[in-house]
Amino acid sequence: MRHEIMLAGFGGQGLLSAGALLAYAGLAEGRQVSWMPSYGPEQRGGTANCSVVISEAVVASPIVVEPTSAVIMNAPSLEKYEPALRPGGVLVVNSSMVGRAPARTDLRVLELPTTEIANELGNLKVATLVAVGALVELTGCLGMEEVVKALAKVLPERAIPVNEQALRRGRSMAREMAKA
Repeated sequence: MRHEIMLAGFGGQGLLSAGALLAYAGLAEGRQVSWMPSYGPEQRGGTANCSVVISEAVVASPIVVEPTSAVIMNAPSLEKYEPALRPGGVLVVNSSMVGRAPARTDLRVLELPTTEIANELGNLKVATLVAVGALVELTGCLGMEEVVKALAKVLPERAIPVNEQALRRGRSMAREMAKA
């Protein structure tokens, strides 16, 4: 199966690192991957996004036009990427910062207050990984254990425990909400 993932929000939310994390986990699982970051000149506070492709087959292009899933961390990103998602795709939205529900009814949507969850975990910087944990659970794009192991590739050792908590919290919330 081919997963084309868009992660989008403000610069400084850890989106590019989260994309790299998914790419490293995909490589560890023996998949073909691409990771393509993009950010505005402002970087922190400006817009940032990255696309990740995880596939069994060779990835011919890193360009993602019609993602199969997305992590959306702010309102401008929802405006831009919601229309682009493939019908039946998975959309994980940071309801803490978006301020409106997605309009499309042909998507699997999970709205999570990732900023509040990150605050509960004691580190606002892990909000994106809460959403990534939910995305991994909902899409099955990767195994959670490989994603956790890949944290060591993108983060300093001292940051791994709270980031692992964030991933697992997002995963468990996705499981709970899927049961409801």
